[in-house]
Formats: sequence, structure tokens, C-alpha cells
Amino acid sequence: RFTDEQRLLSYEAGDFVTGALPWTSSVRVGGLQLSRDFGARPDLVTYPLPAFAGEAAVPTSLDLFINGYKSSTTELQPGPYTLTNVPFINGAGEAVVVTTDALGRQVSTTLPFYVTSSLLQKGLSDFSVAAGSLRRDYAVRDFSYGPGVASGSLRYGLSDSFTLESHIETSESLLLGGLGGNMRVGNFGVLNAALAQSQFEGEKGHQVALGYQYNSQRIGFSYQRLQRYGDYADLSRVDSPDMQLSQRSEQVTVSLNLNEYGSLGAGYFYVRAGDGSRTRLINLSWSKSLWGNTSIYLSGNREVGDSQWAVQAQLVIPFDFNGTLAMSVERSKEGEDLQRVNYSRAVPVGGGVGYNLGYATGGNRDAYRQADATWRLQSVQLQAGVYGSSGEMTRWADASGSLVWMDAGVFAANRIDDAFVVVSTNGYADVPVRYENQQIGRTDSNGHLLVPYSSGYYRGKYEIDPMDLPPDILAPEVEQRVAVRRGSGYLLEFPIKRVLAASIELVDSNQQVIKLGSRVTHGESGSQAVVGWDGLVYLENLSPHNRLQVVLEGGGHCQVEFDLPESAGSIPLIGPLVCR
Repeated sequence: RFTDEQRLLSYEAGDFVTGALPWTSSVRVGGLQLSRDFGARPDLVTYPLPAFAGEAAVPTSLDLFINGYKSSTTELQPGPYTLTNVPFINGAGEAVVVTTDALGRQVSTTLPFYVTSSLLQKGLSDFSVAAGSLRRDYAVRDFSYGPGVASGSLRYGLSDSFTLESHIETSESLLLGGLGGNMRVGNFGVLNAALAQSQFEGEKGHQVALGYQYNSQRIGFSYQRLQRYGDYADLSRVDSPDMQLSQRSEQVTVSLNLNEYGSLGAGYFYVRAGDGSRTRLINLSWSKSLWGNTSIYLSGNREVGDSQWAVQAQLVIPFDFNGTLAMSVERSKEGEDLQRVNYSRAVPVGGGVGYNLGYATGGNRDAYRQADATWRLQSVQLQAGVYGSSGEMTRWADASGSLVWMDAGVFAANRIDDAFVVVSTNGYADVPVRYENQQIGRTDSNGHLLVPYSSGYYRGKYEIDPMDLPPDILAPEVEQRVAVRRGSGYLLEFPIKRVLAASIELVDSNQQVIKLGSRVTHGESGSQAVVGWDGLVYLENLSPHNRLQVVLEGGGHCQVEFDLPESAGSIPLIGPLVCR
């Protein structure tokens, strides 16, 4: 994979998954693919955000409130203005713009809005084009490929309220084309629709997709329907012509936020398979936060036409930031009761031990046991566990990591999935390093530390803590931000160095301290300093032998010479020295 950050394009060669739209399917292909890659610009917001415009007659202060929370304060000069610094939000909301003039008079304006990430901003395009051979026997056989295929998808923002979608697939036996779109209906949600036509081995078919979504702070609703007619086919059938796609799928979900009474959810799911069999399910759920971070969850599932419900009740109790106890009781539609208890502790970000313990019993089955532990070191991650019932236990172990060669050093680390950074402290060891305000380790004997989990193209914050370094060690920079290309690494250098410095006490020929404010010039380096209280002056970049020129406060001048003692790791106090 190669990413062109300037054009936001990604080039892929080899085995990959083709791009798709919500109403199309993906397939695995060995070949070439070109696609838009918005991931190369994490700062880019691709969907339309609301903008609030107006005009100020006099200098005005403007406060913007989004859904009851203050978002920003802006000082406006007379003239028209437009607010675009709206936080990233989704769904229906309400903005309140409050303007305050120099006399303290306030005007409040309420503006409803609707934001959805399923749309593209006007003029933005998102696409993928792929060509190659269908992958066969994935994860079973190597280098197994089928017939040649090609596919392409395109999304284009015609306006901030309508995004056009199109898709095409082709092979020797298949030709498919489709057109669709997403449209924002004012502040009342988003409609989506698509129509696709296919011809496969001489047989024709078509597909119709319809949907509607609405989300707000209180309620969420979604309806999606996919209907296929005739002998509709796509690339998933080219290498398996006997396989039949489902004839119809339909789903309706509703969620309701009851504030202090928790959240309710309901869903209906309908699927008619290619052989004509159908499945209809109803799901109901309720969840609520109790004390602290403790929560309770209840759910029930039933197949339409069946009088029995499968129910589950779960209580989750976090003991601290890392440990969580979960207990649940389930009852299947056959009337079997099942009890579960699970305790887990997450692995600390900077390394350490995490584990997961589980026990389940009930029904006519043997008790199920599960235990696993993860030990994350800076150089490797080790895992081991056991699960199963009595007489049928499975034991497993795993070790994973990465090797990095950079800056004349080889580093062992946990698995690297994206980008990485090697922090260098110019040879100084045991310096604490933080990434995004979390300490992740200390530099090794060569002054290096590998950060294996940086995010590609994200401008992350890296810090060192020089407080444990000797006093004569200077760290001009303790924080840097850097963005790294996906799939690559970066050597981040903190220019730590040892400085030859000393505090010098200066007195005159009468053993009286040199006056406060006298100016001192270091003859070898030319650096200057000012005498402080008690005749003390602090100087850096000294030499083994040093000569100082002093311009006395109130008139006159004198000079002094001295040798710097060997005192690595400390700032020596030299003197009193007589300035003659």
C-alpha cells in the first residue's frame, strides 16, 4: 500500500478487500486497487457541519451553545460574520447564539440543526476502483485465485444535503450497475435509496434498497429494507454460481433515552433466504447506570411465531480503573437457565499484567471455565489461557511482537499495526517518556525508547521528563508533536546535552561582594550574565580555564580568572574569587 497524502489517494497491490457501499457487497481480490483515503487527513471533516451567519452593528461578544453546553466565545467586529467552529456532532440538535454588545444588551437566537456523517460536503468525492482475480479458499490455501473481475464505487457530494452514490461490477459472466443517494430531509433525518440491475449468465435481476434514519439526544430510529427480484447476482456469486443471495432483508430499530431511568431499545429483524426460508426476530433491551460506573443490562429475544423468550440480565461492577466484575443470568427459549460470572482486568497502557476469569453453569451442560492472562512488556506481549468444560479443556499460549532497526539500534517491541516512533535522548538512559500524557517507559542504555502504537497521520504529543537528570544536563525541549506516515517510523530526537556550568561568588579586593546588577562577560564564549544577590553569578558553556570581565554597577571594571573543577553531575559553587 502506498498513500499519497497530497491527493488523499491510496494505491494497493496484492490481496485486498474491494470497496463497497451500504447496499453492495465486498469481495477478496488479488490485483490492484485505487481509492480515496481520508484517513491521511485526520483533521479533515468530510461531512457537512452547520454554519451560523449574521451581522453585528457594533463590536459584539458572541457565545455559542450546542445542546445546552457552551461551545465557544468569539469577539466580533462590526459587519457580517459566519460561525463554522462547531464541534463534531451527529444527529438532531439545537444551537443557541447569544450576542452581547458593549452596553451589555443580549440577544438570544435558537437555531435547530441536523448533522449526519452519511453525507459528504459539497464538492467532496469518495471512490474506489479495483481489478484482479477473485480470491479462492481464503485462509485455507495459498495463491488460489478464480476468474478476473473489476468493480468501482463512487460517492459525490452534490450539495450539503444530498450525496450521490453509484456502483459497477463486471466479469466475464456478470454485469452490474447501480445508482443511489442519501438526502437530508431538513431537520427530520436522512433518507437513502438505491436501485441496482444485474445480468449474470444471461439471467437478469434487480435490487431495491430503501431506508430512513433519525437521531437526537432523546430518540433514535432506523429503518432499512433490501429487496431482490429475479436472478439478482453480484461478484460474490461469480465463483459460486449455485449460491443464492437472500431475497429480502428488513430491520427496524428504535432507541429511547430516558435520562435517569436508563435507555430503552427495540428491534425487529426479517430475513428471507435464497431458498425461501424466513427468519423474524424481535429484540428488547434496557440499560441503566447505577452508582459510580456500575450498570445493569436487561435484554429479551424472541422469534416471531414462537411463544418462548430468551432473556438475559447482566450486572457490571468496576472495582477500580482496571478491574470489572460482570454477573449475568440468562434463560433460553427452551426454558434452560444459565448463570455467568466474569472478572477482568485490562492490561495497563504502559505495560503490566491483565487477566480474564470466567465461570458459567446451568442447563444440562457441564460447567464452563475460562482463564487467561496477558503480560505486556516493552519488548514483547505474552499470553496464555485455558477454557472449556471438565474433560474437554483447551490450553493455549501466544507470544507476539515486532523488531525495528533504526538509528543503528535494534528494538524489540509489541506488535506494530500502524506507525511507530523511536524517541532518542542523545545517549542518556533511564529518561521517562510520555505519549499523549501517559508514561510508556524509560529510555534504554543507549538513550532510545520505541513507541510502537502511534497512529498514522495523527499529530501525537511526545514528552520527556528531565527531572531525574543531573543538574548539569540541559534539555532545551521536553515536548514535541509529530505526525508519522501510516506504516512507517520516525526518529524523534530530544537534544539533551551536558553543559559546563558553575555558580561563581565574586568579591572585590576588600572582600566585599560585587554590587548587584554588575555585568559579567565570559571571555572564551562571549556570553553575558548579571551579578545577583550575595555576589553570585551563574554561567554556562564554560571552559577548563576561564576569564571573566566585569563592568561594575556604579562605574569601574575588574577581571578574574579561574579553573573549572571536575564535578560531573553537579553545578559547582566556586569562590569567593577576588575580582581585580
